[in-house]
Amino acid sequence: MARIVLGIGTSHTPMLSSPVEDMPLYVERDMGIDHLDRQGRPTTYAALLAAASPAVAGLAAGDLLAGRHARAQADIARLAEVIAAARLDALIVVGDDQKEVLDDRNLPPLLVYWGATIRNNVYHGRYRPEWLGRAAPGYFETDGPRDYPVHHQLARHVIDRLIADDFDVATANGLPDGMGEGHAFGFVHRRLLTGDPVPVVPVFLNTYYPPSQPTPRRCHDIGRAIRRAVEAYPDDLRVGIVASGGLSHFLVDEEFDRAIIDALRAHDADALRSLPVAKLNAGSSEIRNWVCVAGAVEHLSLDWVDYLPGYRTPAGTGTGICFAEWRQP
Repeated sequence: MARIVLGIGTSHTPMLSSPVEDMPLYVERDMGIDHLDRQGRPTTYAALLAAASPAVAGLAAGDLLAGRHARAQADIARLAEVIAAARLDALIVVGDDQKEVLDDRNLPPLLVYWGATIRNNVYHGRYRPEWLGRAAPGYFETDGPRDYPVHHQLARHVIDRLIADDFDVATANGLPDGMGEGHAFGFVHRRLLTGDPVPVVPVFLNTYYPPSQPTPRRCHDIGRAIRRAVEAYPDDLRVGIVASGGLSHFLVDEEFDRAIIDALRAHDADALRSLPVAKLNAGSSEIRNWVCVAGAVEHLSLDWVDYLPGYRTPAGTGTGICFAEWRQP
């Protein structure tokens, strides 16, 4: 019987792949993008700055910012070592797509990719402003496109079992010419699978874009169904699952993030399934990926977690950076 033996949670913000010298430049970016407040209501950078505690400015600069950056790099290296040591036969990657593969013409809540390989493309200058492109190697190839292995037998099995379990699943077995996997999946390949690549099973959740965002309850149900599917696979496989993205952003919400971590640690399914959807939009929508993985690892223990409130501007914008491991008790 196949079994999920390892769960991983990882943020994938560009802050993790930007050089520390570029951290002060995020003010420029955050002043020019739309924002939501902690209740999920539209607001502006100027309004957030006016409401922010003066203490936030100190958290977003100097040695504190540099120290968080260094600690996050150590956490990423730790997760890469944990995955390598787990001797996985397959890694299910639950991530979101920010109109990198999918778009408004075809935007399913859930898609499972089952091609033999998935391509990671070279960076094509998508990120703006220009300096943000220095984070691109954290997601994209630098020496030309690369085709990474997919455990397509397991992926097809997961699709079949999800459909049998009454989930309506979109599927894909390839990408259009010139297109590569999105950032949520590229981060896993580029930063966590640093040795011989483990075959992946890419699971796309539409966390970002209405009207087809799955509810937290549905995300948790999907995770539970993925575990059932894995355990019904006839071969003896060691399988990992990773949530790529989150936690709160682009406004850091420490209270919300810590409540989610507490629920993950306690396997509090009711709390995770009832998270307020108004707070799960923009970057914070990626918390849905963690809710999905939580449903898949209810038999494991949250063995380690590191949370870094990643303030990058005096307005309190940034990312609630989080890394986690679930292991067999």
